[in-house]
Parts: sequence; structure tokens; C-alpha cells
Amino acid sequence: MSADLPADARAVVLTASNRASAGVYEDRSGQTLAKGLRGLGFTVEGPHVRPDDVAALTEVLREAVAGGADVVLTTGGTGLSPTDVTPEATRAVLEREAPGIAEAVRRYGEGKVPTSVLSRGVAGTAGRTLIVNLPGSTGGVRDGLAVLGPLLPHVVSQLRGGDHAPGDAAAPQRGQQPSPS
Repeated sequence: MSADLPADARAVVLTASNRASAGVYEDRSGQTLAKGLRGLGFTVEGPHVRPDDVAALTEVLREAVAGGADVVLTTGGTGLSPTDVTPEATRAVLEREAPGIAEAVRRYGEGKVPTSVLSRGVAGTAGRTLIVNLPGSTGGVRDGLAVLGPLLPHVVSQLRGGDHAPGDAAAPQRGQQPSPS
């Protein structure tokens, strides 16, 4: 467990897949995601497996936010297929987008899988919860966790009302005035 991650940090995993939700195949990406989050020190709920349906996905996202989850990570439904609607469901819940996170996930995978740039995944916050869409493959999930792992302790701290990390050049330290631009 990360020394910086609060011991009570909670994550929710949501898988968007028509076939996995119908039992056609096992949800491996959601299981990989839940295992990876546990390895980072989170208590994990899910994976919740739902069809590629905006209302069904939005319901789980809203429940996770209302339930006080620190992080909600989704897997699946981020591509260009007409049934891929995870970003639309996520945008219906988000209050503020964090596009740099989604871009970092796409960039990380681009060298190995050039089609990673086709992901339409989004990231942002709703209340005190970070929501990030990851691809629906185990490799995409592992890449996403590689990007998110170092960020999540700081994000959870910030969303719980913590200050910027010491040495963060973007924010003045307590008692200091911001430097003029």
C-alpha cells in the first residue's frame, strides 16, 4: 500500500460490455482493474458489469459518487463503435473534466498499441470523486493503472481537501503569496 494513500481509500470498478453483462464471456478487464487497485491500497467495490447503455452506466457512476467513493475507474465502451457510450455516461455525471489524465493514458499506450489514440475515454471529478474511463482490454487497464498509480494518492488527498504537495511549483505554499507571472 502507498504510504500516501489514506487507509480508508475506496474505489469502484465499472465494466461496460454488452457481452460480458450477458454472460457471453468473463469480464477480465474489470477483474484486472480491481486487482490493480487493491494492489495500490484501495478497498474495491466491483467490478459492476453493465451493458453499453448510458442510463445503466450513469446509474452506477452516480451511486458511486453518492456513496463517497474516492475513485471510480471504468473499463470498456470508450472506442468508436456505435455501442461505445461510456464517455457519454461519464460526462453526464462529471462536474469538472480533467483532460490531462485521459490524454496521459492514451499517450502511455500509443507506443505499444497505436490504436490507443482512438479511445474516447474522459476523466474528471464529480463531488469528491475522480472518475476515469479506461479501455476495455487487460493491457489498456494495466497501462491506465501505470499512469494513475503515482497520481492517485495526491488526487485522493486533494479531493478530500488536502493542500498541494510540498514543492508543487504550481501552487504557493501556505503563508506565501503567489509569484507574479
